[in-house]
Order: sequence, then C-alpha cells, then structure tokens
Amino acid sequence: MAGNAIDQTRRMLSLVTYLRERPGARVAEVARAFGISEDELISDLDVLPLCGTSFRGGDLLDIDTDGERIWWHNPDDVAEPLRLAADEATALLVAARAVATLPGLRESDRDALLRATAKLEAAAGEAAGASARLSVTFESEGGVFADVDRAISERRRLWLRYYSPARDEITEREVDPIRLFAVGRTYMEAWCRLSEARRTFRLDRVVEIKLLDDASDPPRIELRDLSDLSTGLVQTGAEDPEVVVEVAPGGRWVAEYYPHDSAEELPDGGLRITLRTPDPGSLRRLALRLGRDGRIVSPPELTDSARDAAQRALAAYGE
Repeated sequence: MAGNAIDQTRRMLSLVTYLRERPGARVAEVARAFGISEDELISDLDVLPLCGTSFRGGDLLDIDTDGERIWWHNPDDVAEPLRLAADEATALLVAARAVATLPGLRESDRDALLRATAKLEAAAGEAAGASARLSVTFESEGGVFADVDRAISERRRLWLRYYSPARDEITEREVDPIRLFAVGRTYMEAWCRLSEARRTFRLDRVVEIKLLDDASDPPRIELRDLSDLSTGLVQTGAEDPEVVVEVAPGGRWVAEYYPHDSAEELPDGGLRITLRTPDPGSLRRLALRLGRDGRIVSPPELTDSARDAAQRALAAYGE
C-alpha cells in the first residue's frame, strides 16, 4: 500500500510537467505514456486539483478532463517561484530550532539542520526576527525517542527505568531496541534482557533512559505485522495465567488500558474481560481501584486475595 502511494506521488509530479507541455493531451495517450490504465489516470486527475502552491486557495491546479482530453487552465501560475508567507516561515524556523535541541540527535543531522535553518533565516527576512521570540519545549517523550533512535542507528543497548501499569511499579532493565513505531502513541519494540523475551514499551512510560556502550544484539526474530493489531500491542505468553474480570459501565476503561484476549458485552452495559498476565497478583490493585465498578471472577484464589485486600483497606480507613 505504501509503495503504491509513493509511486502515485512520483507519477503525479511527472504528470504536472507532462501536461504543462501538452495542452489538450488525449487521455488515452497520456495513460499509455505513463504505463497506467485510463481509470488510474482519471484517479490521478481527481487528486491534482487539490494540489497547488498554497493552502490559502486561489493557487490550486485548475485541471479537468472531458474524458477524452485533459485541460490545464492555469499552468503559468505554478511557474512563478514559490515564496513562503510570514506565518509559514515562522512555523518552519520555530520547528527547526526546536528539533535541533533534541537530546540524542546525531551531530551530522544537527549540523545539516542548523545549516538549513541559517539559509531559511536569510530568506525569511523580517519573519526570522519574529520567530526568534518564539520557542517550543518538547515533552520528555521527545528525548526518549531521540535516544532510542540513536541506539537503533548505532546498534547500542539501552538501560531503562520503566513504569508498568499492570503491576503499578517501576522496574529497571536493559533492552536491545529493534524498532520504533506509532499506533496512536509511540512505542519501542525491543528484546528485554530482564525477561529474555520480546517486549513493547510505550515511550511516555519510560521514566529514565541511558545509552550503554554495550552492543545491541537482539536474537533473530520475525517482526510483527503492524497492519493488524487486533490482538493488541503488548504480547503475553500462552502459558501466562488467565484472569477474568467483570466491570460495570464505569469500568469499561479497563478494556482500553489493559491488553486482553476478549471483552464480552454484559446486559448492564459492562464488560466481561479475559486477559493473561505473568503476575495475576498485580491485578489486586486493579480490583481495589475499580471498587464497585468491577470484580475479579477467576481464578478463585485471586478473587479471595482481592477481597481480603479490600477488607484490609476498609479496616485501615476506619481506623
């Protein structure tokens, strides 16, 4: 899919030049010249009028077709040199300066970015002065991303202090990073030396991170297909104990926050959630947090443990 989109973008860029030099070109001839079907060409022509030299309108490509010939009504407009508006130049400069300050950015990339920023400042004129009065501060996730990206490119191991919501604790571990990806939030897939297994880490849950001098050497494993995440991002083992939790409508957030095998609708609007965890005892905190909005159904020993924990908490509260 990505390859098709890239091919289409390249083709449309060439199509603009081709049509400019051939006013009234025949659809069949153009399709043959680009090695595509006429339907594919018409699809490209439906997209081109949405492109132009400015998002403000009035500068879009005025291209249409009657099904036999293609007409471009404003080809001279796009021949003029592009100029950045003041707000566009300001946004670019502020973003460029902010990215240049990211920790972990490779020096060669930082130098290239600073050179490009200097050229942009020279071309922006007064807008450059306005942008100098603005600044952007990245959240901590930006620094974590830069360190992970650097570790991947330099094949180095990482040390982490990582918060696990399932256990409500912070653990220290060394990992060999495999790749970064984003699905709503940004994640790192890595080989965890603590658990000796592949794990997925959310960057905003990394409390502290350090690049180590040790070489990263993850075992050869097949990368997961991220186009189908119906099974969830965090993978648990089939040997992990199964836990069943029933939640009222007020506890439906559990299905969004915890990786699970299934979530069945209940008549009252709640859910019956089945999940696996290597440490079922850690879910006692979940039961306490849910209160009246949920209960652990199985395994029985966890149900009893959660009830005892709730009674002790009530007793402590009464005292």
